[in-house]
Amino acid sequence: MPVMVVTGASAGIGRAVAEAALAAGWQVACLARRAAPLAEVAARGDGLALACDVADRAAVEAAFAHTVARFGRIDVLFNNAGVFPQGALIDEMDPDDWTLTRAVNLDGMVWCARAAFAQMRAQAPQGGRIINNGSIAGQVPRPRSLAYTVTKHAINGLTKQLALDGRDFGIACGQIDVGNARTDLAARMEAGVLQADGSIRPEPMMEVGDVAAAVLHMASLPPGANVLNMTVMATAMPFVGRG
Repeated sequence: MPVMVVTGASAGIGRAVAEAALAAGWQVACLARRAAPLAEVAARGDGLALACDVADRAAVEAAFAHTVARFGRIDVLFNNAGVFPQGALIDEMDPDDWTLTRAVNLDGMVWCARAAFAQMRAQAPQGGRIINNGSIAGQVPRPRSLAYTVTKHAINGLTKQLALDGRDFGIACGQIDVGNARTDLAARMEAGVLQADGSIRPEPMMEVGDVAAAVLHMASLPPGANVLNMTVMATAMPFVGRG
């Protein structure tokens, strides 16, 4: 059975992807900071629950080592864990919000990609796939979302660099940019959110299971094919034309 690592697997998109992968017969290492909900997810199939703060490089390396000890290899990393801090203008932003957002959304994704890349490069047969969860904020920003927007723009570069550097080792890298999936993190979009024109309006949402299906499609491609970038969004959300 193929092996997938999912970060941020205790809730939201990460949980939906982990549960869908387990239901499809994947062996799944579920990583997140909260142990209790992770155990619930892992119990849905051949899963492994690993409490891990992705901002802690040593913890990430230990979690990936546990995964390989249990399953023998890593075929796919869904590099998903992230935070969305309180909105603010740059001069009103709490510096601690910037530090946390950078540590999780950027450093954490780099540490996880680093651990996955090293394993995929060393294992036999060599290779694998890294799928980064970017955001449509990495294409067009929302008002007052500097920390989130900057880190998600950085993921665009991470994806392209890994896709290039992975060629010699059979490591593919792609990115999914999600817009308005119905999760706790995105609940405020449905209640009403600041628009570029200064108004507050609710936005259309889509079901998180549709995102999970898209990720599993990317993950299940043969080694010779790769989705470099995919945007999955609520059909009527104000994205095209935003800004």
